[in-house]
Amino acid sequence: MNSSIRTVGIVGAGTMGSGIAQACAVAGVEAVMVDIDRQAVDRGLAAVGKSLERLLAKGKLTEGDKAAALARIAGSTRYEDLGHAQLVIEAATENHALKNKILKQLGEMLAPQAIIATNTSSISITQLAAVTGRADRFVGMHFFNPVPMMALVEIIRGLQTSDATFAAVQALAVQLGKSPIAVKNAPGFVVNRILVPMINEAFFVLAEGLATPEDIDAGMKLGCNHPIGPLALADMIGLDVCLAVMEVYLHEFGDSKYRPCPLLREYVAAGRLGRKSGRGVYSY
Repeated sequence: MNSSIRTVGIVGAGTMGSGIAQACAVAGVEAVMVDIDRQAVDRGLAAVGKSLERLLAKGKLTEGDKAAALARIAGSTRYEDLGHAQLVIEAATENHALKNKILKQLGEMLAPQAIIATNTSSISITQLAAVTGRADRFVGMHFFNPVPMMALVEIIRGLQTSDATFAAVQALAVQLGKSPIAVKNAPGFVVNRILVPMINEAFFVLAEGLATPEDIDAGMKLGCNHPIGPLALADMIGLDVCLAVMEVYLHEFGDSKYRPCPLLREYVAAGRLGRKSGRGVYSY
């Protein structure tokens, strides 16, 4: 397998997909971004344009760099246009059935030597690999939002991911200017496995009345050097998302330490989901 990846396909032109396409294009890698309809593709391309414009304004890119990056991104609604990609990253919505459908389709139509990766944040890599018909050439490549700014990529091995596949994807992550970490397949991988239970624990501390939300967040910012406190972060992520992740951990691990905080459940039941609903722990 050629370890140098020069053409990447991306399925999904949303926040993550367009961010991945931008990271590739800026690093000199050709990117083909595919989505279900032309409007979604155009929105993704427009988001990349705006993001590059901001980098230009900050002096991080030249006008020439911006033009070259945009020229490296193609948008399409046809899977056939991914045919020449050496790696295709699935970055669709976090829905198991949808990902299975996309990955099965990719497995059937891509060149036999092509690698398939998924940007899932929670679904088992081994499980997803099974539908591709090329489990040895399947890997998790979990980017963090916003992709152009965040240095981390979790590279997750499924049970059958080959060393060559892992090495090729790791090399690409480095080429994109990212700092990859190697992870084995398990619910939540590394970062979310530690982060979401920490957020859940912050809700227990709040529920027990140990401190105000402001003081809990100040404590973690000043005492642990976090740029944002856990409760403010929960509001940003979405309290419903935090709850769903804890439910997955509780179910998958069968360990009561992952029991969601009743206060978190209560807020979600009340429709206090965080920034997106105007109110969570804080009001927006």
